[in-house]
Amino acid sequence: MNFSHKPAISVILPTFNRASKLRRAVDSVLAQSCSSWELLVIDDGSTDNTCSIVMPYVHRDSRIRYLAHSNRKAALSRNAGIQASMGRFVTFLDSDDYYLPDHLAERQAILERNPDIDLLSGGFCGDEDFYVKDCRDTSKLIHISECILCGTLFGKREVFTELGGFCDLDYAEDYDFWQRASDRFRTHSITDPKTYVYLRSEDSITSNY
Repeated sequence: MNFSHKPAISVILPTFNRASKLRRAVDSVLAQSCSSWELLVIDDGSTDNTCSIVMPYVHRDSRIRYLAHSNRKAALSRNAGIQASMGRFVTFLDSDDYYLPDHLAERQAILERNPDIDLLSGGFCGDEDFYVKDCRDTSKLIHISECILCGTLFGKREVFTELGGFCDLDYAEDYDFWQRASDRFRTHSITDPKTYVYLRSEDSITSNY
C-alpha cells in the first residue's frame, strides 16, 4: 500500500455493524470541497457486510484505508485510528452521521486563522431536539446541544497524541477527552457553521445508556 500521501486532515470513522449506513458517511467525505484528507475506517469486529462495502472505496481511492480488529468499542477504535493516522489535524465521523461538503475546509480554516486554538467542537445539525443522560449526574437529562459530540472534535494532532487518545469508558468518553484537553490545551466551542449532520440511531449509546 502507498503511504506517500501526507494529508492535512485525518478522518477517523469507527464502525460496528453499520453496513447499511456506511456509504452515506464515506460518500460525504469523498464529496468534501477540500482534497487533502485521509479516511481511516476502523471496523470494530463487525459481523455484517461492512468489509464488502468499504473495500471498493479502498481500491478506488488511495486516501481511504480500512483497519479491522476484534470488538473493542468506539473509544479504543478511535485510538487505533489516531495511531495509524498521518494528518496534521485529526477529526472523526460516526458511521450513522455525515458531513456537509465544506465541513473539513471550514474547520481547517478556523484553526489556521486562529493558530492559538488547538481543538474545536460543535457546529452540528440534524437530530437536535432530544435529551440524553448527563454524564456528571445520570439521574438528570440535558439537551444534546449541551453535549460534546465526538464527531465534531477537530484538532491538532498533538492534542490527541499527548493525551493518549480516549479513555475506555462506557459513556461520554468524548466529554472526558474534552475536559482533559481543556486542562492542557486551548479548546474552543463553536455553533456555526453547522456542517456536521448528526443522526441518532435507536441502538446508539446516547439512546440506550
